[in-house]
Amino acid sequence: MTSNAKPKLKTAFKKARVIAPLYTGGPVAVTQDGNRLVTCVGEEAVLTDVSAGHEICRFAGDTESITSLCISPASTHLLLFTSALALRIYELPKELTPLKKPIQPIRVIARAHDAPVHVCRTDPTSTYLASGSADGVVKVWDIVRGYVTHVFKGHGGVVSALVFNHPFDPSSVGREQKMQLVTASVDTRIRIFDLSAAAARSGAAAKPEAVLEGHVSVPRGLDVSRDGKWLVSGGRDSVVLIWDISPKLKEDAKSKSSKGKGKEKDAAPMLVKTIPVLERVEAVGLLKQDEDVTGATSKASKLQIYTGGEKGVVKVWNVLKGEVLYTLGQELDTPTEDQEEQRQIVEAIYVPTTSTIVSVHADQNILFHSLSTRSLSRQLIGFNDEIVDVAFLSPNLTSEAGPSTASLTDTHVALATNSSLIRVYSTKSLDARLLSGHSEIVLCLDRGAQGRVLASGSKDRSARLWAPVASSTADDSVPEWGCVAACEGHAESVGAIALSRKPPGESSGSDGHMRFMFTGSQDRTIKMWDLSSVPLSFDRDTQPLKCKSLTTHKAHDKDINSLDVSPNDRLLVSGSQDRTAKIWEIDYVVSNGVVRGEVKLLGTCQGHKRGVWAVRFGRTEKVLATGSGDRTVKLWSLDDFSCVKTFEGHTNSVLRVDFINAGMQMVSAASDGLVKLWNIRTEECVATMDNHEDKVWALAVSSDERTVVSGAADSMVTFWEDCTKEQEEEKENKRAELVLKEQDFMNYLSLNDYRNAILLALAMEQPGRLHTLFKNLPSSSPAGSISITGHPAVDEVVRTLGGVDLAKLLRYVRDWNANVRTSGVAQRVLHAIVKLRAADDIIAAFGEEGAFSVLASMSAEGETGGGKESKGASPLREIIEGLLPYTERHLARMEKLVQESYVVDYLLGEMDDGRFGDDLFDEVSAMEVDTAVAILA
Repeated sequence: MTSNAKPKLKTAFKKARVIAPLYTGGPVAVTQDGNRLVTCVGEEAVLTDVSAGHEICRFAGDTESITSLCISPASTHLLLFTSALALRIYELPKELTPLKKPIQPIRVIARAHDAPVHVCRTDPTSTYLASGSADGVVKVWDIVRGYVTHVFKGHGGVVSALVFNHPFDPSSVGREQKMQLVTASVDTRIRIFDLSAAAARSGAAAKPEAVLEGHVSVPRGLDVSRDGKWLVSGGRDSVVLIWDISPKLKEDAKSKSSKGKGKEKDAAPMLVKTIPVLERVEAVGLLKQDEDVTGATSKASKLQIYTGGEKGVVKVWNVLKGEVLYTLGQELDTPTEDQEEQRQIVEAIYVPTTSTIVSVHADQNILFHSLSTRSLSRQLIGFNDEIVDVAFLSPNLTSEAGPSTASLTDTHVALATNSSLIRVYSTKSLDARLLSGHSEIVLCLDRGAQGRVLASGSKDRSARLWAPVASSTADDSVPEWGCVAACEGHAESVGAIALSRKPPGESSGSDGHMRFMFTGSQDRTIKMWDLSSVPLSFDRDTQPLKCKSLTTHKAHDKDINSLDVSPNDRLLVSGSQDRTAKIWEIDYVVSNGVVRGEVKLLGTCQGHKRGVWAVRFGRTEKVLATGSGDRTVKLWSLDDFSCVKTFEGHTNSVLRVDFINAGMQMVSAASDGLVKLWNIRTEECVATMDNHEDKVWALAVSSDERTVVSGAADSMVTFWEDCTKEQEEEKENKRAELVLKEQDFMNYLSLNDYRNAILLALAMEQPGRLHTLFKNLPSSSPAGSISITGHPAVDEVVRTLGGVDLAKLLRYVRDWNANVRTSGVAQRVLHAIVKLRAADDIIAAFGEEGAFSVLASMSAEGETGGGKESKGASPLREIIEGLLPYTERHLARMEKLVQESYVVDYLLGEMDDGRFGDDLFDEVSAMEVDTAVAILA
């Protein structure tokens, strides 16, 4: 038996997830476990949980840009240098839960160098930090104590690379191990310094042990093998050099001839191999090697290195053969100069624990390459710029979609940004992929085939259709997408696009393919395209199809901003800058393999005072919604094209609109940065979603209508989830809890348990019930008892009331005292408090209340600055200043009443005397009565 009940109206949406700017340029660091990433966003350092895809915390900066940063190998400290020449040291949080409060540095060294620091590295023991500045000075710091241990000068310019050489030798436990620092600078030389205590005592530490010359351009990468034997260096001269830096003694003959003539000397480091890379190298490193039983590292024949540079790919090399074993990433076939500059790698980080290489690119993208699978495991997009459009995708959905495949629906979102590249994100993480094909900015997106196909329109005057590869797996990762068709023919930018709404296979003659697509352009025309031969999956070996235009119509007098197709594929609506929306009838016929398509104008919706930015058909009723630059949303009837309702509430242009909840509600997005939820029947806004600081250009609703995605010009994408049910349950729980407390309160009163009754009334924050309790005390007091409040038990409660509750009671007394009807109870309770409690107790009560409010604000907001001060002086003074004037007024009124009572007594006395006297009412007594009445009046 099916239920015909209408769906309940949605009343609230909560911010569930945000895709915010992650990296805007600068240095990057990764923890040893590969789970946490530190990037620069503007002038702040941000810590991100890579797997969960959310921001953990931000580090308080000094409003200056960050020039260099690194994380200690133990993942305990973050060390960064700013353009203000300061060294700031932070402790990394151990938990992965997000923190709202910025982390403050544990140590700040105001002027660590005399010039900006561009490179810094920590040693393997997380004890020392080496920093190289632009004036050729290298300093070694003790991280925990914060002082300089070594200073090395003499570099011929900017220090370009640093690495510690601390060989791991289990046999040297308990003895001083040798530690070296290897540096490189723009003078193309590589220097090796001894950091041992013996060298520092002899004064030899200021001079390098060896100077290696082999590069002819700036060395940008250095790395040393674990046993300290091999040094690899790569530079912008497009070569990688392998050095043997192990301390070997000279030949035996020479050592024998020199026996007794002095101390034996180590041989100088030796260049072993030169590998031509044929591209500028920006990063180089050694991969972790297999070790034999004795613990010694394998010979050079098994050494493997990785390089990253201008071509934007990571290459893994065999050192002995000098050849590329495999490449991570894809090179562009015929890159332009701009594309090549954007794609180049500026930094590469090797994470041995996860066998991953993290490459940082100039276009602010961070790629995680798995060495085990030799594929891209994760891609993080640092900065999306202005979000122009968004669409939900279901790449893993099959044609046999049913209720069991609901989890495969809307698993990804596509973003059109201020770029020619389309971003495809997973809805559960920050993992994303870039779709390249357009040559200019992508302006609009739409989805078809239930989200299995993506359509895009661009400034390059073309539209493209994208589909995932056929071998996509149903997991959270983002599959590879490719262009399956291209539509070219417009004379200007394609700013609006709409695909057929019926799923493939539902209509006759579709044969499991899509039907048609409409594009609207700045050239004021609408084109209809045949998609009957477009595949639903991408094949790498197949070139994109060239779609055929079925019809072209000059539709509007100005730019076409938006298009939409009705759910039954029979109607098309177009919204234009000419302030109108036009309804068209779609005629699409497939006969004997021949496709014919045409559109015919049915009517025009006129009434907006500015351009129409958004149009959308109702999914269940014959209505049309339009959003305009006149700040309104209008609802139109498709029977006579008249305006049925107008929704006002936005303070700027309405840019997007969509229906939800079986057409009973709408969501709209506008230039005021707000997303609003409307009830269509009542024409009222029931919820406003605010998380953007600029124009909200993009809006999409998921298939189950539980999630709304908004994207704005502030580079922020927000996922809003329906929380109506949760809010109703929370309200119901609070109501039930309140009913139970009220019942307990009545039970306490019936049992004369005044202590629990007063405490419960204070906890429920119900001063009315508390006033009624104090008001009725005298009537319930035992006969012959002496009490200030009216009942001895209540006196005892006031005398022993806790600090926070006493302060709350005094606030209620202040409020009661301001009203004549409740002032009697207020004065009685105030008298009891002053009489039964010492002044120090009252002062301490407000101190406890202040401390309690600070703790409550810290737990609620995660901040320490939101609560009241815990001194108690200011709140107590406020209470006293509120009590004094009304108390003085009550006292004056009572004194006046006392005086008037004496007059009444006098009158009554005189009236008695006159009644029993001889003269009933003589002239003198009459004058006295008149005077008394005048006084009384």
